[in-house]
Amino acid sequence: MGEKKKLIVLTGPTAIGKTALSIKLAKKIGGEIISADSMQVYRGMDIGSAKITPEEMCGVRHHLIDILDPTEEFNITMFQTLAKQAMEEIYVGGNVPILAGGTGFYIQSVLYDIDFASNEEDNGSLRRELEEKAAVHGAAYMHDWLKKLDPESAEAIPAGNVRRVIRAIEYYELTGTRISDHNKEQRKKPSPYDFRYFVLTMDRERLYKRIEKRIDLMLEWGLVDEVRRLKEAGCQKGMTSMQGLGYKEILSYLDGECSLEDAVTLLKRDTRHFAKRQLTWFRRERDVIWIDKEAFGDDEDKLCDHIISLI
Repeated sequence: MGEKKKLIVLTGPTAIGKTALSIKLAKKIGGEIISADSMQVYRGMDIGSAKITPEEMCGVRHHLIDILDPTEEFNITMFQTLAKQAMEEIYVGGNVPILAGGTGFYIQSVLYDIDFASNEEDNGSLRRELEEKAAVHGAAYMHDWLKKLDPESAEAIPAGNVRRVIRAIEYYELTGTRISDHNKEQRKKPSPYDFRYFVLTMDRERLYKRIEKRIDLMLEWGLVDEVRRLKEAGCQKGMTSMQGLGYKEILSYLDGECSLEDAVTLLKRDTRHFAKRQLTWFRRERDVIWIDKEAFGDDEDKLCDHIISLI
C-alpha cells in the first residue's frame, strides 16, 4: 500500500473562529479548504450560515460553497462524494486539503470513509409511509419514536431535522439494527489518510457570548431580509436548506407564527444548544487534538504556529 495522503481537519463549535484560522493555516501550509458545513453549500444563504466572503478568502481556494440552490436536497452521502472529489483535485495540484467546519458527522464520513450504501437504499414505499406519519403526528412524535428504537441517534439528531429522523427509523425498520451501531462499526475502520484532527475549544460562557454577539450582527447585516428573499423564491419549512439555524426561526416569524423578538430568543437558545451538542460529539471522537483558543489570547499567529508544530 502506498503512503497515506495528508488531511487536516479544523473544527469546533459554532462561532469559535474556525474560518479566520483556517485561512491563516492554509496560507502557511499550502492548503485548500473544503467546507464541512451543511448550509454553506447553498447559494443565497450567506448571512445565516456565516459564509466566508470572497474578500475573506484572501486568495485561498475553497470547495463546496455556493454549489446548490436552496430548493435542492443535500445530504451526508452527497457531501462525502463531493468532498472526496475535491480532495483528489487538491492532491493533484500538490496542495493539502483542510476540512474546516462544524458538522461533525460530515467530517467523520470523510475521515473514516464511512460506507453509507446500506443506509441510503431507496425504499420508496416505507419512506412515504413515514413521511405521511410525520405530516399527521408532527416532528416530536417521530423523534420520540426514534428515541425508543435508537436512543443514541435520537440524541444526535435534533427533533426538527425530520428527514434525518425518518432515515434513522427507516434504517431500523429495514435492517432490524440501529443506524448508530452501523456508524459506530464504520468508525472503527482505520482512516485512509495521514490526518490531524484539531478541535478548537474555549470557556463555555465566553463561547455563548460570542454566539449571541454573532447573531446580533447577523440581524444587523440583514438576516431577516435574506430569509424573506428565500421565502419569496419558494423556500419553505420542509426543505433541507430551511432546517438550518437562523433560517427556520426567522421563517417562523415571517410565517406569522411568532414575534421577531421570540424568534431571536429561540435562535440564540438553539444555537447555544447546538454548540453544546457539537462539543459532546467531538468529545466522543477518537484521535482528536484539542486546542484551547484562550491559551493563546488573541494571538492567532501563535495559535496557527502551534497547530503547524503538531502537524
